[in-house]
Amino acid sequence: MNKINTLKKSKEMSPINTINHPLFTKHKVEVFIKRDDLIHPIISGNKWRKLKYNISAARKMGKTQILSFGGAYSNHIHALAYACKINNIKAIGIIRGEQHYQHNFTLSWASHWSMTLQFVDRKTYKLRHNEEFLAQLQQKYPNAYIIPEGGSNHLALPGVGEVITELNEQLEYDYLLTPVGSGGTLAGLINADQNQHKLLGIAVLKQDGYLTDEVNQLLAAHASNFENWEILNQFHRGGYGKYKTADTERILQFSQQAGVPFEPVYSGKMLLAFLDLLAQGYFQAGAKIVLLHTGGLQGLGGMAERGLLNADQWPIPAHAPNC
Repeated sequence: MNKINTLKKSKEMSPINTINHPLFTKHKVEVFIKRDDLIHPIISGNKWRKLKYNISAARKMGKTQILSFGGAYSNHIHALAYACKINNIKAIGIIRGEQHYQHNFTLSWASHWSMTLQFVDRKTYKLRHNEEFLAQLQQKYPNAYIIPEGGSNHLALPGVGEVITELNEQLEYDYLLTPVGSGGTLAGLINADQNQHKLLGIAVLKQDGYLTDEVNQLLAAHASNFENWEILNQFHRGGYGKYKTADTERILQFSQQAGVPFEPVYSGKMLLAFLDLLAQGYFQAGAKIVLLHTGGLQGLGGMAERGLLNADQWPIPAHAPNC
C-alpha cells in the first residue's frame, strides 16, 4: 500500500461520477459526486488531504512523533493512526473521554496501528487550542509535531485545494457542496478555487458563526478577497452526530439508487441538505452541481456497535484484529 506522502494527485485523483435521479430531471440540474471516499482504502476523503502535507512537514523537520486530538470515534484519529504507521512515525492521540473507550471500533484500530492513546476529561480537552496547554504538550513530547483536532491548519489547505485542481481537469461545474465540521476542508476549497465557483458548506453541527470565523482565520494568511462561499447552518439535523430515523432512511434510499455509500454524520447530512435545497428551488435550471464525498465511512462501525443504526443496512467496516 502506498505511503500517504507518495500518492500522486495527477495519477490517483479521486473519481467523479454522474448521479441520475428523477428529482434532478424535474429541476433540470446535472449532479456529480466527487468520490474522495475512494482516494485511499483507509485514509479516505478529507482526512487524507489534510494529513498529506502535515506528514511531509513532520518528516522534513525530523519529527519522530505526531500528536493530535479527537473524540472517541474520531475519523481524524483513525486516519492519523494508520498514516503514521505506514510512515514509521509514532502517533499520540489526546482523546476526549474515558479509558473504557479504548476498545471501541475506532480506537481499537488506532491501537492496532500502534497509536498511544491518552484520555483526558472534557475540561482538559477544551484546552486543545490554548497556547499554554500546547506549549506544555510540546515540552512533554519534544519530538512531536502537533496537528490540531480534525487536521485543520494551514498545511491542510493545499492538500484539500487539490480537489479543485482535479475537478478543473474533470468537468465544468457551477456549485460545489461539502460538509463542514472544523472548517479546514471548506477553507482549502475556497483558497484554491479563487472565486471560480459557488461553494456551499453544510454545517453538520449547531454553531453560531464560529465555523465562519474558523474558515476566515485559516484564510487570513491569503491576500485574496473570497466572496464565493457561505456556510448553511440549518441542516445539522439536531447537532453533531445527531439524526432521526427518517434521515437515515432517506440516506439509505438515495445510496441504493445512486450506488454510493454515505454515513449520516458528514456526507449524509450534506446529501440531505442538497436534496432539501433542490426541492426549495435554490438552484437554477441548467446548474451543474458537485457533491464532495469526504469519506468517514469508518464511523459506521462505531455507530453500529452503539446501536445507533441497523448494521444489516449499512456497509460496516471490519473490526480490528483480536478485538
